[in-house]
Amino acid sequence: MPVIGVLALQGDVREHLRALEEAGATARPARRLSEIEACDGLVIPGGESTTLWRLATAFELMDPLRKLIACGLPAFGSCAGMNMLADRLVDGVEGQQTFGGIDMTVRRNAFGRQVDSFERQVTLDDEPFRAVFIRAPWVEQAGPRICVLGEDDGRIIAVRQGALLATAFHPELTPDRRIHELFVSMVKGTS
Repeated sequence: MPVIGVLALQGDVREHLRALEEAGATARPARRLSEIEACDGLVIPGGESTTLWRLATAFELMDPLRKLIACGLPAFGSCAGMNMLADRLVDGVEGQQTFGGIDMTVRRNAFGRQVDSFERQVTLDDEPFRAVFIRAPWVEQAGPRICVLGEDDGRIIAVRQGALLATAFHPELTPDRRIHELFVSMVKGTS
């Protein structure tokens, strides 16, 4: 069974841990580099990407995580985690950095402010999926190696590039485990 860490700096850590366990992984919170390096994959949870960036900087994780992801560590980012896996970020705060890894331009808070959050049916790989969007981003530009897994009203909301997966929504907040099962299978495929 793969060991998957959830970056435990802030955000939906508990919800991702539960979803990963239900999807067939051993899940553990990870906030130190040694804890992350002991994992086969990493989830970067939804929360607030500015806070994630600042805390990752304070914990001296920015450069090590960039390197681990560039060297093939499977990673899944939901919502703010999508922002953090993007090579390019639009509407971030001045100087905001990401871990990068996915050749995409992501617009932060593209669907609106907190009050504009919503839940609705979307289509992922031609299958319906109930998605929760909370100040969600969307992909404005996807590089040629990206596999688009889902769109909503013509906006890209789920992508995969190699061992990296990202969603604009929060699959951890629904009982549907298909996204987490996909990530667990991706991690198993690289172990």
